[in-house]
Amino acid sequence: MDFAKSEVRDGIQIDWDAAIRMDDGIVLRADVFRPAGDGQYPVILSYGPYAKGLSFQEGYKSQWSRVIKAAPEVLQGSSNKYQNWELVDPEKWVPDGYACVRVDSRGSGRSPGLLDVWSTREAQDIYECVEWAGTQGWSNGKVGINGISYYAMNQWNAGALRPPHLAALCIWEGSCDYYRELCRHGGILSDFLNTWHPRQVAGVQHGVGDRGAKSLVTGEPVAGPPTLPPDVLAQNRTDTPGEAKARTLADDYYAARTADCAQIEAPLLSAGNWGGMGLHTRGNFEGWLAAGSKQKWLEVHGDTHFTHFYSQYGETLQKKFLGHFLKGEDTGWSKQPRVSINVRHPGEKFVLRAENEWPLARTQWTKLFLHPQGRALATGEPEPATALSYETSGDGLTFSTPPLTRSVEITGPVAAKLWVSSDTTDADLFLALRVFDPADKEVTFIGSNDPRVPVGLGWLRASQRKLNPAKSQPYRPWHSHDEERPLTPGEPVELDVEIWPTSIVVPPGYRLALNVRGKDYEVDGTDIALPNAPYPMKGVGPFLHIDANDRPPALFGGRNTLHFAAGQQPYLLLPVIPEA
Repeated sequence: MDFAKSEVRDGIQIDWDAAIRMDDGIVLRADVFRPAGDGQYPVILSYGPYAKGLSFQEGYKSQWSRVIKAAPEVLQGSSNKYQNWELVDPEKWVPDGYACVRVDSRGSGRSPGLLDVWSTREAQDIYECVEWAGTQGWSNGKVGINGISYYAMNQWNAGALRPPHLAALCIWEGSCDYYRELCRHGGILSDFLNTWHPRQVAGVQHGVGDRGAKSLVTGEPVAGPPTLPPDVLAQNRTDTPGEAKARTLADDYYAARTADCAQIEAPLLSAGNWGGMGLHTRGNFEGWLAAGSKQKWLEVHGDTHFTHFYSQYGETLQKKFLGHFLKGEDTGWSKQPRVSINVRHPGEKFVLRAENEWPLARTQWTKLFLHPQGRALATGEPEPATALSYETSGDGLTFSTPPLTRSVEITGPVAAKLWVSSDTTDADLFLALRVFDPADKEVTFIGSNDPRVPVGLGWLRASQRKLNPAKSQPYRPWHSHDEERPLTPGEPVELDVEIWPTSIVVPPGYRLALNVRGKDYEVDGTDIALPNAPYPMKGVGPFLHIDANDRPPALFGGRNTLHFAAGQQPYLLLPVIPEA
């Protein structure tokens, strides 16, 4: 085996920088953590661009402080010296008889090559890494892929290629639609890539070398060993944010980075986050629904993007799943419900509940009409024809139910139908589903990437309102995003807006509201970002839509108008779950 060094530390055999040769000759580097001595073990593999040698504590200080506060059990039973962002802790998995393989993706960390995130080349690399790991002398031939976010998102793509040694996919908070969930929400450019790529990817690109961090364990540069000039580094990576900015429609570029989930055969666990609007909610539902796997499970939770991956709850769930499919152990997974959701209540209360399908079969799809008089949400249709305008630079229009007389559970996908005109040839719609307590204070929740998120969010660029009828459902419209249909100023058009899946039990005395806006939702305008946080936290975290070239003020900075007329009454479609 070709590796820089192999040693036993903390009772773990560690192969540093093991070489994995790809079919085009590029050699990727992996760290392998496995039980000391002879034996064959199932493999937990990850492949991504965040540098396998960069410690969680050093590279993601804010997130580390939050995870150990929310899940202090992370500190128990481990020195935590091998912790790496969004990956399992070897000290908690190797003693259970697993080999943990961390691969620096092509062009990142200590692996050379062209850095091109979520590309078809990356998917092929993962295929070959799985086959390498499944055929090593210390492997039992069964490989599972596990990890959060990036390490989850590329599982859809690699799984669709069906590597023969792939035995399980644990897809934890990972989007599956490159256009709709990562780059352009409803056709509107998300600022996420623009801030994420320079910070988390280019910052540890292979060749940053001595200018970057060093491993706290080995002392080696996490993005080396070579130290390359900035112009060479730029040539060795694609302009991912620039591509998303330039490509307004869902073309072949996006299609190549979006998996055909129907091709996936491996058993999979898809774990989503209610508070992940912007990246980490929709894909776990849509991917799970589309996956061709005969054995697939869906789980949904709350809290931060990383808490429950590391918490006892999440670790136990992962070990039950992977122990069953990688080890053949009787972990109790055979009794695991196909759908397991943590139903959300105000006050960060969650109640775990078993279900059989998604959306839930017993859902009572309920239309609440927007009433211009009193800005109400109610089941009856408003009568007079009228119109309400709002400045897109303001807080828009909010329509609310009266205080509820009984608790109401809303769990499922949400949609809104609106008739909207603009004083220009386009309009961007930002929808926020909100809850207010009896004191009229908004109830927010800890989200995946922001400590105060609303119940639900949805977006749509009016010129991209065209629907794909084969994929659309009343509760989940599917926009084709393959052409632009400009508006005629002052003339209303019919818009179907998808609001990403959510769950909330609204107690008696509370109100449910729909906020129709022309810009990103904010709780109160206050940035409550924690120390070392890399982006503002005002309600949507890094998932802002603020690019002036994508949203020129002359086109999107004026006034929009909601229209109400006979046969064209705007409404909110809610998934109401009846009491048992």
